[in-house]
Amino acid sequence: MILLLQGILLGFSIAAPVGPIGFLCIRRTLAYGRWLGFISGLGAATADGFYGVVAAFGLAFVSQFLEAQSVILRIVGGLFLCYLGITTFLSKPSSEKGSTNKTNLIGAFLSTFVLTLTNPATILSFVLIFAGFAPTGLEYTQATVLVTGVFTGSALWWMLLSSGISLFQGKLTPARLRWINRFFGVLITAFGIIALSIRG
Repeated sequence: MILLLQGILLGFSIAAPVGPIGFLCIRRTLAYGRWLGFISGLGAATADGFYGVVAAFGLAFVSQFLEAQSVILRIVGGLFLCYLGITTFLSKPSSEKGSTNKTNLIGAFLSTFVLTLTNPATILSFVLIFAGFAPTGLEYTQATVLVTGVFTGSALWWMLLSSGISLFQGKLTPARLRWINRFFGVLITAFGIIALSIRG
């Protein structure tokens, strides 16, 4: 139970800082509703769980491979962010009031999963946090419990964020939503440009 709670705290702490994924989930919650915003966050939580596995089980070969491919991953992630930012900026509120179908949910999940997975800084943060706060010498069962807690804590953050933001959804007019799309479109594109401009 202590390991599970410790994992939940780690996952929550890693997910909570608002970055491009957070902005994307906030915007999707406002445009589509709480459920799609939460599914978007769940994609990021799944990627967090993957990196938690790498850190908890000491999968050095995976860590080394991701580090070796960090430039390619950053370029892919940066280009994807730019694409999402531009499409968000240009999207029309009238086209975002349709029903949330299975395809939308899968696309929302996969987009945030890929974005989080292609961020080399994510695995570095996991390695540093696990080194500083997680117990060492874990058995496989203990590591599994810890990783489960990391995923749960990350998912809990996205549930709280999407639920809180959804309270404002009913107060949005098409004009306000248009400006929200433009605002978050610029922010997400800026994160993409920053990722592409980083060298080394």
